[in-house]
Amino acid sequence: MQAQERDPELTRSRLASWLASRLPGANGGGVDVGPLTSPEGLGFSNETHLFDATWGDGPDRVTRRLVLRIAPTVYQVFLEPRFEEQYQVMTALTGQDPGLPMPELFGLERDVSLLGAPFFVMGAVDGRAPGDNPPYHVGGWLHDVSPADRAAMWWGGVDVLARLHRLDPDALGLGFLDSPRRGRTGIDQQLAYYEEMLDWAAAKVFDTPPEPLASARAWLRAHQPAEPGPPVLLWGDSRIGNILFDDAFQVAAVLDWEMATLGAPETDFAWFLFLDRHHCEGCDAPRLEGFPSREETVARYERLLGRPVRNLDYYEVFAAYRFAVIMLRILAMFVELGMVDPTTDMITNNTVSRMLAKLLGLPAPGAPPPRGEPRTAPAGAPAAAG
Repeated sequence: MQAQERDPELTRSRLASWLASRLPGANGGGVDVGPLTSPEGLGFSNETHLFDATWGDGPDRVTRRLVLRIAPTVYQVFLEPRFEEQYQVMTALTGQDPGLPMPELFGLERDVSLLGAPFFVMGAVDGRAPGDNPPYHVGGWLHDVSPADRAAMWWGGVDVLARLHRLDPDALGLGFLDSPRRGRTGIDQQLAYYEEMLDWAAAKVFDTPPEPLASARAWLRAHQPAEPGPPVLLWGDSRIGNILFDDAFQVAAVLDWEMATLGAPETDFAWFLFLDRHHCEGCDAPRLEGFPSREETVARYERLLGRPVRNLDYYEVFAAYRFAVIMLRILAMFVELGMVDPTTDMITNNTVSRMLAKLLGLPAPGAPPPRGEPRTAPAGAPAAAG
């Protein structure tokens, strides 16, 4: 589901020519690019391929496993795909902190004539990430490791967040992530972004945004907190599923920066907590033994951050809302592609929307309203900010 149809040989040929001046030691010489494979479970927002590249002569001949990421051309999940920005963030973070390891970057190409869209190449990193399909509390390789190793991975993720949130985004040249036209603070900007994204995604299948998303949007505006501290760099999709862990269960690479922005660190921390909660509570699965509790996690993060967290409950609602908006867009995309019946209640009644409704004390979501019959807010739904 990631990509447009491609001529594999033409893609490899153009990629080999492009890499010849970018790989260390290639010196413009020949580069052999092996077959491109597209691993499953990498999501929908970017086209991703793995391949082997070989270059050099004699004893200097080397083979490296590389990753090709191509900007979305057919299936656009996000309102504004920040493809180039994610490469810029990784570039800025490279070498900043050994506790924030980045893949080796080999270049970003903006010329769409080569592969039909902008792309970049980075080195593959040995390691494994906890899975989303199935969610790691439901099944997968985390069930075969010890509780102590699970705890090590969890604490590694918390450490990544704290290290990231202690950086100065201005010193790293990350001002391009600011979006002042959407508001003054990080939460101003993100609420505006996801309001726009909700309207865009919902319009594909509804006359008005469905519940519980419409009520959640109003609640978030009505209860919006101040953000007194300076904004920090936010990973955006901050979760252990976007970390590669080595054989010793230590952080090997921090991946997927397409949702990066600026704002309060609680935004990332709440997403980290909520995504894990979704993968157990939302999927009717017990939380795996070894994962530290919420209370332990908050205490560790506060100690590493150097201050207490603020308004965490609010940011967890915001995390659920963001995830639900993204889920709505993905399911609406499936409807557009004929993969999902537009009358199914899965569009509005799914694991994420049910958790969002529960967090706000709203009725459980039901079937979507027929087009032409917009759903009104249920009794007891929070009112919009005046």
